[in-house]
Amino acid sequence: MARVFSGKRPENLRQTLGDLFSYLGRHGILMLLVAIFAAASAGANLLGTYMIRPIVNSVTDGSGTEGLLRGVLTAVAIYAVGALSTLCYTQIMVRAAQKILYDIRKDLFEHLLRLPISYFDRSKKGDLMSLFTNDMDTLSDALNNSFSTLIQSLVQTVGTLTLLFVLNARLTLLVILCYIAMFLYIRYSMARSKHYFAKQQTRLGDLDGYIEEMVSGQKVVKVFNHEAANLGVFEKKNDSLRRAGTSAFSYSATMIPAVVSIAYINYAVIAIVGGIMVMNGSSDIGSLASYLVFTRQSSMPINQLTQQGNFILASLAGAERIFSAMREEPEPDEGKAELVNVMEDEKGGLVPCEKKTGRWAWRLPCGKGEPYSLVPLEGYVRFEHVSFGYAEGTDILKDITLYAKPGQKVAFVGSTGAGKTTITNLINRFYDISEGSITYDGIDLKDIKKGDLRRSLGIVLQDTHLFTGTVADNIRFGKPDASMEEIERAAHIANADSFITRLPHGYDTPVTGDGANLSQGQRQLLAIARAAVADPPVLILDEATSSVDTRTEKLIERGMDSLMKGRTVFVIAHRLSTVRNADVIIVLEHGRIVERGSHDELIAQKGVYYKLYRGMFELT
Repeated sequence: MARVFSGKRPENLRQTLGDLFSYLGRHGILMLLVAIFAAASAGANLLGTYMIRPIVNSVTDGSGTEGLLRGVLTAVAIYAVGALSTLCYTQIMVRAAQKILYDIRKDLFEHLLRLPISYFDRSKKGDLMSLFTNDMDTLSDALNNSFSTLIQSLVQTVGTLTLLFVLNARLTLLVILCYIAMFLYIRYSMARSKHYFAKQQTRLGDLDGYIEEMVSGQKVVKVFNHEAANLGVFEKKNDSLRRAGTSAFSYSATMIPAVVSIAYINYAVIAIVGGIMVMNGSSDIGSLASYLVFTRQSSMPINQLTQQGNFILASLAGAERIFSAMREEPEPDEGKAELVNVMEDEKGGLVPCEKKTGRWAWRLPCGKGEPYSLVPLEGYVRFEHVSFGYAEGTDILKDITLYAKPGQKVAFVGSTGAGKTTITNLINRFYDISEGSITYDGIDLKDIKKGDLRRSLGIVLQDTHLFTGTVADNIRFGKPDASMEEIERAAHIANADSFITRLPHGYDTPVTGDGANLSQGQRQLLAIARAAVADPPVLILDEATSSVDTRTEKLIERGMDSLMKGRTVFVIAHRLSTVRNADVIIVLEHGRIVERGSHDELIAQKGVYYKLYRGMFELT
C-alpha cells in the first residue's frame, strides 16, 4: 500500500522523479526537440557574447570597417538563430507539457476509478480534488517553465566556464570561487524550502477539504448558526497554510538576492583585477570586455535556477502526492465468471449470443473438455457463516447465515449500526468478507468478475446522488443504452413520471448541483427509476423511500411490486410499515441475526420485532 503523504519532504524522491520521467519519455521526441532547441538558444547566447572580443579588437587593432562589419553581421546571425531556437522550444514545450499533463490526469482519474471504496472512506474529498487542481497546477508550472530553463542553465553554466577559461584561465579561478559560494547557499536554502513547500501542499489540501465540506453543508450550518465556529476553524487552517507558505517562500526568496549580491561582488573584483592585467599587457582589451560580459552573465543561469526553485520544489511536493495516489493498490478482481446474453438452442439448452435477448447467464470457464459452462442468472443469494469488520479485529457482522431465493423479498430491520447496510455492501463486493462465504446462483462471489456482478444488481441508496445532465440522462445512468421508451417506463414504475412531466422541459430538464433544483423526494424517485431501468435480477433498496411522504411511499411500493416480480429484493427500512409484505424479515442486533420469519410469524413470537413494531423499542 502506498504511504500517506505526511507533509514532510518526499520520502522517495528518486521514485517520484522516475514516475515523472516515465511520462516525459512517452513524448521523448518532443522533449528531445525541446532540449536541442533550448541548447541551441543557450549556445547562441554564449557565442554572441564571445563575438564582443573580435568586434572590440577589430576597432583597437586597426582592422577597419570591413572587420567590424563582418563581426557585427556574424553576431546578428548568431542571435537570430538563438531567437528562432527560443521560439521553437517554447512552442514545442507548451504542446509537450499539455500532452504530459493530459496523460497524468487521465491515468490518475482512471486509477481512482479502480480503487476500492475503502480508499475513499479514509481519504478527504478536498485532498482528492487537490490532486487535480493545486498539485496538477504546480506540476504544469514546472513543466512549462523549468524543463527548458534547466537545460539552458546547464548549457550556459558549462559553456560560460569553458569560454572564461579560454579568455583568461587565471581570472576564472575567481569565478569558480563565486560559483561555489552560490551553490553552497542555494543548497542550504533549497533544503529548508523543500520541507515547507511540501507542508504547504498538505495544508492547502486540508483547507480545500474543509471549504468543500462547509460549502456542501451550508443549510446545516445556517440552521444551527454555526457560521462563527466554522470561521474560527477556517482561520486556524488558513493561518496554518499561511505559516507554511511564509516559511517556504521566506527561504526561497533569499536565493535570488544572495546570488545577485555574490555576482556583483565577483564582477567588481574581476573588473579591477582584469583592468590591472590589461595595463600590464597580460590581456587584451577585447578579451576583458568579453570576459566582463561573461562574468555578468555567469550568474544568470544560477538566477534562473533559483527563480525556478519555487516551481520545482512545489511541483515535487505535488508530484509526490499525485504518484502516491497512483501507487495505491487498485481494487482486486480475481473473478472469472462473466455475464453473457443467452438464448435457447434447438434442444432447449442455453447458448451465448451477441444480440440482446433479455436473458442472462454466468459463463464459467471449465477445465479439460468443455471450454465453459452456463449457469442461468436467477438471483439466488446465500450467506454461509459470514463475518466481517471494516477495521481489523472489530467485526460488524458475526456468523451471518441467510439465503434469498429468486422472487423473494428479504427485509432487514434493526437498530442503527446493527449491520444492515453492511450486508448489502458485501453483496456488491464493495468490501470482502473476513470469514465464511457468499454465493450468487451457487457461484462464490469471489469467482465472479466485479463489473459483471454489479451489472446484475440494482441499488437505491439512502443518500441519492444525481449527475450533471438532464433528467433522462440521470435515469439512463442505470443503463447507458436505454431508449427513451425504457426511460419513461422506468419513471412510470417509480411513480416519477407525474412530477417529471410537470417540469419545464420534462425529461430534458437540466439537473444542476446534484439535483439542487429538485426536492429530496424527487431526487429519490429518480434514483429508484435509475435502478428500475437497469432491470436487474437483484434489487437492493437501502432506505429507498426515506425521503418521500407516506402517500408517495405507497405509490412507489405499488409500482415497485411489479418491478420485484421474479427478482430477489433486499430491503432496508426503518419504517416497519414498509416491510410488512416482505417474504422474510431478518432482525439484526449487534451484527447477529436474532430473529427471522414473516411479519405474522414474528408478531406471533412477541420478541424483538414485536416490540419494535408496537413501539416498545426504538430503532436507534
